[in-house]
Amino acid sequence: MRERDGTLVFVEVRQRGSRGHGGAAASVTATKQRRLVRAAQHYLLRFAAPPPCRFDVLAVDGDTVEWLQAAFDA
Repeated sequence: MRERDGTLVFVEVRQRGSRGHGGAAASVTATKQRRLVRAAQHYLLRFAAPPPCRFDVLAVDGDTVEWLQAAFDA
């Protein structure tokens, strides 16, 4: 997605039925973050001048939705 200021936001959506094993946000491990960063790097190759970027996580635990902006850095 894009913010109004032009920032390109890569959003990882995770869902869990409950927070029993750490919840949805905790499921975005270091390994998953590396994979997301690599995918973003590949996508950004199409830009002559890549825009500013950010990685967000949308965590859904049962009926609770939490949007973690700038959840991790590349």
